[in-house]
Amino acid sequence: MQAAQISSPALPDSLHLPVSPAQLKRFEVSGPRYTSYPTADRFVEAFDDEDYARALRHRRNAGAQQAAPLSLYVHIPFCASLCYYCACNKIITRHHDRADRYLNYLAREVELQVEQLGRGLPVSQLHLGGGSPTFLDDAQLGRLMGLLHGAFSFLPEAERSIEIDPRTVDARRLQNLVELGFNRLSFGVQDFDHAVQQAVHRVQPATQVAELMAAARDLGFGSINMDLILGLPRQTQDSLEHTLEEVCRQRPDRIALYAYAHLPERFKAQRRIHVEQLPSAPDKVQMLSRAIATLCAAGYVYIGMDHFALPDDPLAVAKRQGRLHRNFQGYSTQPDCDLVALGVSAIGHIGATYSQNAKTLDAYYDHLDQARLPVERGLALTRDDLLRRAVIMAIMCQGKVDFGAIGQAHLVDFVDHFAPELAALGPLVAQGLVKLRDHELEVTETGWFFVRAIAMVFDRYLQADRNRARFSRIV
Repeated sequence: MQAAQISSPALPDSLHLPVSPAQLKRFEVSGPRYTSYPTADRFVEAFDDEDYARALRHRRNAGAQQAAPLSLYVHIPFCASLCYYCACNKIITRHHDRADRYLNYLAREVELQVEQLGRGLPVSQLHLGGGSPTFLDDAQLGRLMGLLHGAFSFLPEAERSIEIDPRTVDARRLQNLVELGFNRLSFGVQDFDHAVQQAVHRVQPATQVAELMAAARDLGFGSINMDLILGLPRQTQDSLEHTLEEVCRQRPDRIALYAYAHLPERFKAQRRIHVEQLPSAPDKVQMLSRAIATLCAAGYVYIGMDHFALPDDPLAVAKRQGRLHRNFQGYSTQPDCDLVALGVSAIGHIGATYSQNAKTLDAYYDHLDQARLPVERGLALTRDDLLRRAVIMAIMCQGKVDFGAIGQAHLVDFVDHFAPELAALGPLVAQGLVKLRDHELEVTETGWFFVRAIAMVFDRYLQADRNRARFSRIV
Protein backbone atom coordinates (compact mmCIF):
# COMPACT_ATOMS: atom_id res chain seq x y z
CA MET A 1 0.00 0.00 0.00
CA GLN A 2 1.49 3.30 -1.06
CA ALA A 3 1.73 6.31 1.22
CA ALA A 4 -0.63 9.21 0.82
CA GLN A 5 1.16 12.30 -0.40
CA ILE A 6 0.61 14.98 2.24
CA SER A 7 1.46 18.46 1.02
CA SER A 8 3.36 20.83 3.26
CA PRO A 9 1.00 23.39 4.83
CA ALA A 10 1.38 27.04 3.98
CA LEU A 11 2.69 29.30 6.71
CA PRO A 12 -0.44 30.14 8.73
CA ASP A 13 -1.58 33.59 9.72
CA SER A 14 -0.54 33.92 13.38
CA LEU A 15 -3.99 35.34 14.14
CA HIS A 16 -5.89 32.44 12.61
CA LEU A 17 -6.18 28.99 14.14
CA PRO A 18 -5.86 26.14 11.59
CA VAL A 19 -8.84 24.46 13.27
CA SER A 20 -12.08 25.90 14.58
CA PRO A 21 -12.87 26.53 18.27
CA ALA A 22 -15.56 23.83 18.00
CA GLN A 23 -12.94 21.30 16.86
CA LEU A 24 -10.65 22.33 19.69
CA LYS A 25 -13.43 21.80 22.21
CA ARG A 26 -14.34 18.43 20.71
CA PHE A 27 -10.78 17.14 20.66
CA GLU A 28 -9.64 18.40 24.03
CA VAL A 29 -9.65 14.75 25.09
CA SER A 30 -7.07 12.11 25.99
CA GLY A 31 -5.93 9.25 23.79
CA PRO A 32 -3.08 6.84 22.98
CA ARG A 33 -0.01 7.71 20.93
CA TYR A 34 -0.27 4.30 19.22
CA THR A 35 3.33 3.22 19.32
CA SER A 36 1.61 -0.17 19.45
CA TYR A 37 -1.85 -1.67 19.20
CA PRO A 38 -3.16 -2.88 21.54
CA THR A 39 -1.54 -0.23 23.70
CA ALA A 40 0.72 -1.10 26.63
CA ASP A 41 -1.98 -0.37 29.20
CA ARG A 42 -3.75 -3.50 27.88
CA PHE A 43 -0.89 -5.80 28.83
CA VAL A 44 -1.80 -8.38 31.48
CA GLU A 45 0.18 -10.17 34.19
CA ALA A 46 -1.30 -13.46 33.03
CA PHE A 47 1.25 -13.21 30.20
CA ASP A 48 4.55 -13.98 31.96
CA ASP A 49 8.10 -15.11 31.35
CA GLU A 50 7.02 -18.62 30.33
CA ASP A 51 4.70 -17.23 27.65
CA TYR A 52 7.51 -15.03 26.39
CA ALA A 53 9.95 -17.95 26.33
CA ARG A 54 7.45 -19.92 24.24
CA ALA A 55 7.25 -17.03 21.76
CA LEU A 56 11.05 -17.01 21.47
CA ARG A 57 11.18 -20.78 20.95
CA HIS A 58 8.41 -20.59 18.37
CA ARG A 59 10.42 -18.06 16.38
CA ARG A 60 13.49 -20.27 16.63
CA ASN A 61 11.63 -23.43 15.59
CA ALA A 62 9.96 -21.60 12.72
CA GLY A 63 13.38 -20.85 11.25
CA ALA A 64 14.79 -17.76 12.94
CA GLN A 65 17.84 -17.70 10.68
CA GLN A 66 15.55 -17.22 7.66
CA ALA A 67 13.29 -14.69 9.39
CA ALA A 68 13.61 -10.93 9.05
CA PRO A 69 16.50 -9.43 11.06
CA LEU A 70 15.83 -8.46 14.64
CA SER A 71 15.54 -5.03 16.19
CA LEU A 72 17.12 -4.52 19.63
CA TYR A 73 16.19 -2.05 22.34
CA VAL A 74 18.25 -1.62 25.52
CA HIS A 75 16.90 0.47 28.38
CA ILE A 76 19.44 2.31 30.55
CA PRO A 77 17.37 3.75 33.43
CA PHE A 78 19.94 5.99 35.14
CA CYS A 79 20.05 9.80 35.08
CA ALA A 80 22.27 12.15 37.06
CA SER A 81 19.52 14.76 37.53
CA LEU A 82 15.72 14.94 37.42
CA CYS A 83 13.85 16.58 34.54
CA TYR A 84 10.42 17.57 35.83
CA TYR A 85 8.52 16.75 32.62
CA CYS A 86 9.90 13.22 32.32
CA ALA A 87 7.51 10.26 32.15
CA CYS A 88 10.19 7.67 31.41
CA ASN A 89 11.23 4.84 33.70
CA LYS A 90 14.32 6.34 35.32
CA ILE A 91 16.49 6.21 38.43
CA ILE A 92 18.11 9.44 39.60
CA THR A 93 21.59 8.85 41.01
CA ARG A 94 25.10 10.26 40.85
CA HIS A 95 26.64 6.89 41.74
CA HIS A 96 27.87 5.70 38.35
CA ASP A 97 29.05 2.40 39.80
CA ARG A 98 25.40 1.34 40.01
CA ALA A 99 25.58 0.86 36.26
CA ASP A 100 28.20 -1.89 36.69
CA ARG A 101 25.76 -4.05 38.62
CA TYR A 102 23.06 -3.31 36.08
CA LEU A 103 25.32 -4.45 33.25
CA ASN A 104 25.99 -7.68 35.14
CA TYR A 105 22.28 -8.40 35.14
CA LEU A 106 21.85 -7.32 31.52
CA ALA A 107 24.44 -9.96 30.65
CA ARG A 108 22.31 -12.56 32.42
CA GLU A 109 19.20 -11.46 30.56
CA VAL A 110 20.97 -11.59 27.20
CA GLU A 111 22.09 -15.16 27.88
CA LEU A 112 18.56 -16.22 28.84
CA GLN A 113 17.20 -14.63 25.66
CA VAL A 114 19.82 -16.34 23.50
CA GLU A 115 19.15 -19.73 25.10
CA GLN A 116 15.61 -19.60 23.78
CA LEU A 117 16.11 -17.59 20.60
CA GLY A 118 19.45 -18.80 19.30
CA ARG A 119 22.85 -17.11 19.17
CA GLY A 120 24.17 -14.97 16.35
CA LEU A 121 20.85 -13.90 14.83
CA PRO A 122 21.09 -10.94 12.43
CA VAL A 123 20.21 -7.48 13.75
CA SER A 124 19.27 -4.53 11.54
CA GLN A 125 18.47 -1.97 14.23
CA LEU A 126 19.73 -1.12 17.72
CA HIS A 127 18.45 1.65 19.95
CA LEU A 128 19.74 2.61 23.41
CA GLY A 129 17.18 4.60 25.39
CA GLY A 130 16.52 5.64 28.93
CA GLY A 131 16.86 7.30 31.30
CA SER A 132 20.06 8.51 29.82
CA PRO A 133 22.31 5.98 28.05
CA THR A 134 25.20 8.43 28.21
CA PHE A 135 25.06 8.09 32.00
CA LEU A 136 27.30 5.09 31.21
CA ASP A 137 30.95 6.02 30.84
CA ASP A 138 33.00 4.98 27.82
CA ALA A 139 34.19 1.73 29.41
CA GLN A 140 30.66 0.76 30.45
CA LEU A 141 29.29 1.50 26.97
CA GLY A 142 32.11 -0.57 25.50
CA ARG A 143 31.24 -3.44 27.79
CA LEU A 144 27.58 -3.25 26.77
CA MET A 145 28.37 -3.26 23.06
CA GLY A 146 30.76 -6.18 23.52
CA LEU A 147 27.98 -8.08 25.25
CA LEU A 148 25.55 -7.45 22.38
CA HIS A 149 28.09 -8.33 19.69
CA GLY A 150 28.79 -11.60 21.48
CA ALA A 151 25.12 -12.57 21.34
CA PHE A 152 23.90 -11.15 18.02
CA SER A 153 25.24 -10.52 14.52
CA PHE A 154 24.91 -6.90 13.42
CA LEU A 155 24.39 -6.40 9.71
CA PRO A 156 26.90 -4.02 8.07
CA GLU A 157 24.09 -1.59 7.23
CA ALA A 158 22.43 -1.84 10.67
CA GLU A 159 21.10 1.35 12.26
CA ARG A 160 22.72 1.81 15.67
CA SER A 161 21.30 4.74 17.57
CA ILE A 162 21.71 6.15 21.06
CA GLU A 163 19.90 8.87 22.99
CA ILE A 164 22.23 11.65 24.08
CA ASP A 165 21.96 14.01 27.04
CA PRO A 166 24.06 16.94 25.70
CA ARG A 167 25.14 17.76 29.25
CA THR A 168 26.94 14.42 29.55
CA VAL A 169 29.03 14.25 26.35
CA ASP A 170 31.74 16.13 24.49
CA ALA A 171 33.46 15.64 21.14
CA ARG A 172 35.79 13.01 22.60
CA ARG A 173 32.85 10.95 23.83
CA LEU A 174 31.17 11.26 20.43
CA GLN A 175 34.35 9.88 18.88
CA ASN A 176 34.13 6.91 21.22
CA LEU A 177 30.55 6.28 20.10
CA VAL A 178 31.74 6.14 16.50
CA GLU A 179 34.41 3.61 17.49
CA LEU A 180 31.73 1.51 19.21
CA GLY A 181 29.75 1.39 15.97
CA PHE A 182 26.98 3.93 16.58
CA ASN A 183 25.89 5.75 13.42
CA ARG A 184 22.80 7.65 14.62
CA LEU A 185 22.29 10.07 17.51
CA SER A 186 19.27 11.60 19.21
CA PHE A 187 19.93 14.77 21.19
CA GLY A 188 17.54 15.47 24.04
CA VAL A 189 17.00 19.25 23.83
CA GLN A 190 13.28 19.83 24.60
CA ASP A 191 13.55 23.66 24.42
CA PHE A 192 16.27 26.31 24.01
CA ASP A 193 14.49 29.02 26.02
CA HIS A 194 16.26 29.56 29.36
CA ALA A 195 13.06 30.29 31.31
CA VAL A 196 11.49 27.07 30.05
CA GLN A 197 14.65 25.14 30.84
CA GLN A 198 14.60 26.45 34.39
CA ALA A 199 10.93 25.53 34.79
CA VAL A 200 11.64 21.90 33.86
CA HIS A 201 15.05 21.66 35.60
CA ARG A 202 17.07 21.00 32.45
CA VAL A 203 19.39 23.89 31.60
CA GLN A 204 21.70 23.48 28.59
CA PRO A 205 22.93 26.36 26.41
CA ALA A 206 22.17 26.32 22.70
CA THR A 207 25.89 26.84 22.01
CA GLN A 208 26.69 23.59 23.79
CA VAL A 209 24.28 21.65 21.60
CA ALA A 210 25.47 23.43 18.45
CA GLU A 211 29.08 22.46 19.19
CA LEU A 212 28.08 18.84 19.67
CA MET A 213 26.02 18.92 16.48
CA ALA A 214 29.01 20.22 14.52
CA ALA A 215 31.30 17.59 16.06
CA ALA A 216 28.82 14.81 15.25
CA ARG A 217 28.67 15.89 11.62
CA ASP A 218 32.46 16.01 11.40
CA LEU A 219 32.54 12.45 12.76
CA GLY A 220 30.18 11.27 10.01
CA PHE A 221 27.06 10.21 11.91
CA GLY A 222 24.48 9.13 9.34
CA SER A 223 21.49 10.77 10.96
CA ILE A 224 21.08 13.14 13.91
CA ASN A 225 17.72 13.61 15.62
CA MET A 226 16.71 16.37 17.99
CA ASP A 227 13.94 15.84 20.55
CA LEU A 228 11.74 18.83 21.40
CA ILE A 229 8.64 19.13 23.57
CA LEU A 230 5.61 21.32 22.90
CA GLY A 231 3.46 22.47 25.81
CA LEU A 232 6.09 22.91 28.53
CA PRO A 233 5.67 25.41 31.39
CA ARG A 234 6.53 29.03 30.50
CA GLN A 235 6.57 28.11 26.83
CA THR A 236 4.88 30.66 24.58
CA GLN A 237 4.28 30.93 20.86
CA ASP A 238 7.14 33.42 20.55
CA SER A 239 9.57 31.44 22.71
CA LEU A 240 8.87 28.26 20.75
CA GLU A 241 9.37 30.16 17.50
CA HIS A 242 12.81 31.27 18.71
CA THR A 243 13.65 27.69 19.68
CA LEU A 244 12.62 26.49 16.23
CA GLU A 245 14.74 29.18 14.58
CA GLU A 246 17.75 27.88 16.52
CA VAL A 247 16.86 24.30 15.60
CA CYS A 248 16.69 25.23 11.93
CA ARG A 249 20.10 26.90 12.20
CA GLN A 250 21.58 23.72 13.65
CA ARG A 251 19.63 21.67 11.07
CA PRO A 252 19.37 18.16 12.52
CA ASP A 253 18.37 15.47 10.03
CA ARG A 254 15.27 14.61 12.06
CA ILE A 255 13.13 16.39 14.62
CA ALA A 256 10.69 14.84 17.07
CA LEU A 257 8.32 17.46 18.47
CA TYR A 258 6.44 15.66 21.21
CA ALA A 259 3.38 17.04 22.98
CA TYR A 260 3.94 17.25 26.72
CA ALA A 261 1.61 14.94 28.65
CA HIS A 262 0.90 16.39 32.09
CA LEU A 263 -0.08 13.40 34.23
CA PRO A 264 1.15 14.26 37.74
CA GLU A 265 -1.02 11.59 39.31
CA ARG A 266 1.11 8.99 37.49
CA PHE A 267 4.51 10.67 37.33
CA LYS A 268 5.72 12.15 40.60
CA ALA A 269 8.32 14.46 39.04
CA GLN A 270 5.60 16.35 37.17
CA ARG A 271 4.11 17.52 40.47
CA ARG A 272 6.94 20.08 40.56
CA ILE A 273 5.51 21.75 37.47
CA HIS A 274 3.15 24.67 38.09
CA VAL A 275 -0.06 24.00 36.19
CA GLU A 276 -0.77 27.70 35.74
CA GLN A 277 2.46 28.01 33.72
CA LEU A 278 1.32 25.47 31.11
CA PRO A 279 0.03 26.83 27.78
CA SER A 280 -3.68 26.42 27.06
CA ALA A 281 -5.06 23.92 24.54
CA PRO A 282 -5.73 26.66 21.92
CA ASP A 283 -2.20 27.99 22.41
CA LYS A 284 -0.77 24.49 21.99
CA VAL A 285 -2.63 23.95 18.73
CA GLN A 286 -1.44 27.32 17.45
CA MET A 287 2.10 26.40 18.48
CA LEU A 288 1.81 23.10 16.62
CA SER A 289 0.47 24.84 13.54
CA ARG A 290 3.30 27.37 13.54
CA ALA A 291 5.87 24.68 14.25
CA ILE A 292 4.72 22.55 11.30
CA ALA A 293 4.70 25.58 9.03
CA THR A 294 8.10 26.84 10.24
CA LEU A 295 9.80 23.48 9.85
CA CYS A 296 8.23 22.78 6.46
CA ALA A 297 9.26 26.24 5.25
CA ALA A 298 12.80 25.38 6.37
CA GLY A 299 12.78 22.32 4.13
CA TYR A 300 11.65 19.59 6.52
CA VAL A 301 9.11 16.94 5.51
CA TYR A 302 6.20 16.52 7.92
CA ILE A 303 6.28 12.78 8.58
CA GLY A 304 3.20 12.82 10.79
CA MET A 305 1.98 13.60 14.30
CA ASP A 306 5.30 14.61 15.90
CA HIS A 307 8.10 13.70 13.45
CA PHE A 308 9.92 15.75 10.79
CA ALA A 309 12.88 14.91 8.57
CA LEU A 310 14.97 16.44 5.81
CA PRO A 311 13.92 15.20 2.35
CA ASP A 312 16.95 12.95 1.85
CA ASP A 313 16.79 11.40 5.32
CA PRO A 314 15.76 7.70 5.26
CA LEU A 315 12.64 8.52 7.31
CA ALA A 316 11.37 10.96 4.67
CA VAL A 317 12.29 8.52 1.90
CA ALA A 318 10.36 5.76 3.68
CA LYS A 319 7.32 8.06 3.94
CA ARG A 320 7.42 8.80 0.21
CA GLN A 321 7.79 5.12 -0.68
CA GLY A 322 5.08 3.88 1.69
CA ARG A 323 7.57 1.98 3.89
CA LEU A 324 7.06 3.97 7.08
CA HIS A 325 6.45 2.00 10.27
CA ARG A 326 5.74 2.81 13.89
CA ASN A 327 7.11 1.04 16.96
CA PHE A 328 7.76 1.71 20.63
CA GLN A 329 10.41 4.32 19.72
CA GLY A 330 8.09 6.21 17.35
CA TYR A 331 8.24 6.40 13.55
CA SER A 332 10.82 4.10 11.98
CA THR A 333 12.23 3.08 8.60
CA GLN A 334 12.52 -0.53 9.72
CA PRO A 335 9.91 -3.13 8.74
CA ASP A 336 7.58 -4.46 11.40
CA CYS A 337 10.25 -6.89 12.61
CA ASP A 338 10.58 -8.69 15.92
CA LEU A 339 11.92 -6.48 18.70
CA VAL A 340 14.01 -7.95 21.50
CA ALA A 341 13.86 -5.57 24.47
CA LEU A 342 16.51 -5.70 27.20
CA GLY A 343 16.63 -4.03 30.59
CA VAL A 344 14.24 -2.85 33.27
CA SER A 345 10.73 -1.91 31.98
CA ALA A 346 11.72 -2.55 28.33
CA ILE A 347 8.88 -3.51 25.95
CA GLY A 348 9.42 -6.09 23.22
CA HIS A 349 7.50 -7.59 20.32
CA ILE A 350 8.00 -11.19 19.20
CA GLY A 351 5.59 -12.67 16.66
CA ALA A 352 2.02 -11.95 17.71
CA THR A 353 3.01 -11.09 21.28
CA TYR A 354 4.05 -8.04 23.28
CA SER A 355 6.00 -8.27 26.52
CA GLN A 356 7.30 -5.90 29.19
CA ASN A 357 10.07 -6.46 31.70
CA ALA A 358 9.76 -5.75 35.42
CA LYS A 359 9.50 -2.01 36.09
CA THR A 360 11.71 -1.82 39.20
CA LEU A 361 15.35 -2.78 39.58
CA ASP A 362 14.61 -5.01 42.57
CA ALA A 363 12.01 -7.02 40.65
CA TYR A 364 14.20 -7.12 37.53
CA TYR A 365 17.18 -8.40 39.52
CA ASP A 366 15.02 -10.89 41.42
CA HIS A 367 13.79 -12.56 38.23
CA LEU A 368 17.31 -12.91 36.91
CA ASP A 369 18.62 -14.22 40.25
CA GLN A 370 16.11 -17.02 39.75
CA ALA A 371 17.42 -17.60 36.19
CA ARG A 372 14.06 -16.42 34.80
CA LEU A 373 13.42 -13.98 32.00
CA PRO A 374 12.35 -10.71 33.69
CA VAL A 375 9.01 -10.43 31.87
CA GLU A 376 6.17 -9.40 34.20
CA ARG A 377 3.34 -8.76 31.79
CA GLY A 378 2.42 -8.81 28.13
CA LEU A 379 -0.20 -9.82 25.62
CA ALA A 380 -0.85 -12.50 23.00
CA LEU A 381 -2.63 -10.72 20.16
CA THR A 382 -5.92 -12.07 18.86
CA ARG A 383 -6.93 -12.15 15.18
CA ASP A 384 -9.02 -9.03 15.78
CA ASP A 385 -6.04 -7.29 17.45
CA LEU A 386 -3.87 -7.99 14.40
CA LEU A 387 -6.54 -6.69 12.03
CA ARG A 388 -7.09 -3.48 13.98
CA ARG A 389 -3.35 -2.98 14.41
CA ALA A 390 -2.98 -3.03 10.63
CA VAL A 391 -5.71 -0.39 10.24
CA ILE A 392 -4.41 1.89 13.01
CA MET A 393 -0.81 1.70 11.82
CA ALA A 394 -1.91 2.50 8.26
CA ILE A 395 -3.67 5.60 9.57
CA MET A 396 -0.72 6.66 11.73
CA CYS A 397 1.97 5.97 9.11
CA GLN A 398 0.44 6.37 5.65
CA GLY A 399 -2.59 8.50 6.48
CA LYS A 400 -4.54 6.17 4.24
CA VAL A 401 -6.33 2.82 4.56
CA ASP A 402 -6.98 0.67 1.49
CA PHE A 403 -10.06 -1.37 2.41
CA GLY A 404 -9.40 -4.06 -0.19
CA ALA A 405 -5.76 -4.60 0.76
CA ILE A 406 -6.52 -4.84 4.49
CA GLY A 407 -9.52 -7.09 3.88
CA GLN A 408 -7.58 -9.43 1.63
CA ALA A 409 -4.66 -9.70 4.05
CA HIS A 410 -6.93 -10.51 7.00
CA LEU A 411 -9.72 -12.39 5.19
CA VAL A 412 -12.55 -10.01 6.06
CA ASP A 413 -14.99 -7.81 4.18
CA PHE A 414 -13.61 -4.49 5.46
CA VAL A 415 -16.74 -2.41 4.90
CA ASP A 416 -18.99 -4.98 6.54
CA HIS A 417 -16.62 -5.76 9.42
CA PHE A 418 -15.99 -2.12 10.28
CA ALA A 419 -19.46 -0.77 9.54
CA PRO A 420 -19.85 0.78 13.03
CA GLU A 421 -16.42 2.42 12.83
CA LEU A 422 -17.03 3.79 9.33
CA ALA A 423 -20.32 5.24 10.56
CA ALA A 424 -18.52 6.76 13.56
CA LEU A 425 -16.16 8.55 11.16
CA GLY A 426 -19.11 10.60 9.88
CA PRO A 427 -18.52 13.63 12.16
CA LEU A 428 -14.80 13.60 11.31
CA VAL A 429 -15.66 13.56 7.62
CA ALA A 430 -18.07 16.46 8.13
CA GLN A 431 -15.34 18.44 9.89
CA GLY A 432 -12.92 17.89 7.02
CA LEU A 433 -10.52 15.64 8.92
CA VAL A 434 -11.10 12.49 6.86
CA LYS A 435 -12.05 11.72 3.28
CA LEU A 436 -14.14 8.55 3.09
CA ARG A 437 -14.54 6.77 -0.25
CA ASP A 438 -15.97 3.38 -1.25
CA HIS A 439 -12.56 1.71 -1.19
CA GLU A 440 -10.44 3.80 1.19
CA LEU A 441 -10.18 6.45 3.86
CA GLU A 442 -7.62 9.23 3.81
CA VAL A 443 -6.49 11.67 6.47
CA THR A 444 -6.69 15.28 5.29
CA GLU A 445 -4.09 17.96 5.90
CA THR A 446 -6.17 19.31 8.80
CA GLY A 447 -6.81 15.77 9.98
CA TRP A 448 -3.12 15.26 10.73
CA PHE A 449 -3.57 17.59 13.71
CA PHE A 450 -5.98 14.99 15.13
CA VAL A 451 -4.63 11.75 13.63
CA ARG A 452 -4.75 10.07 17.03
CA ALA A 453 -8.48 10.78 17.25
CA ILE A 454 -9.01 9.18 13.84
CA ALA A 455 -7.09 6.07 14.88
CA MET A 456 -9.05 5.90 18.13
CA VAL A 457 -12.24 5.16 16.19
CA PHE A 458 -10.82 1.70 15.37
CA ASP A 459 -9.55 0.96 18.89
CA ARG A 460 -11.90 -1.74 20.20
CA TYR A 461 -10.55 -1.58 23.75
CA LEU A 462 -10.89 2.19 23.97
CA GLN A 463 -14.41 2.15 22.59
CA ALA A 464 -15.37 -0.55 25.10
CA ASP A 465 -14.38 1.23 28.32
CA ARG A 466 -14.07 4.92 27.36
CA ASN A 467 -11.54 5.35 30.18
CA ARG A 468 -9.01 7.73 28.66
CA ALA A 469 -7.77 9.53 31.76
CA ARG A 470 -4.55 7.50 31.72
CA PHE A 471 -3.56 8.94 28.33
CA SER A 472 -2.19 12.33 27.30
CA ARG A 473 -4.28 15.00 25.59
CA ILE A 474 -4.36 14.53 21.83
CA VAL A 475 -3.86 18.31 21.29
